[in-house]
Amino acid sequence: MFKTISDPADCEVRSVIRFLNAKKVRPAEIHRQLVEIYGENVMTDGMVRKWVRQFNDGHTNVHDEARSGRPSVVNDGLVAKVNEKIRESKRFTIRMLFDDFPQISKTVLHEIVTNRLNYRKLCSRWILKTLTDVHKTK
Repeated sequence: MFKTISDPADCEVRSVIRFLNAKKVRPAEIHRQLVEIYGENVMTDGMVRKWVRQFNDGHTNVHDEARSGRPSVVNDGLVAKVNEKIRESKRFTIRMLFDDFPQISKTVLHEIVTNRLNYRKLCSRWILKTLTDVHKTK
């Protein structure tokens, strides 16, 4: 029995598909071998066939192509401005922040406050998660 490899990179799996396709291995056999080594959730048989078709059509890149998508509005400057506003008054709500930053949704503001700045709600004040119990009692 072979050692299974968990959580492979997509480009790694595509490289294996490209290699086995160059050796003229059938797509069904490629899929069987991938499942044997990488586990059941590696890639569907249909996706293996799609990649084999692309490699046969001359596609050589195994990495994901850049996609055009909606750019993120969250950047370091914006996080700094939100942090400045929070430090002015720790008694704030996301709705109050939304009034100051109407171009950003409430969900994104909540993500900035909780994930990027590591604040959490304690009663009616926002405090840093990294504070110890001694700091909280002061």
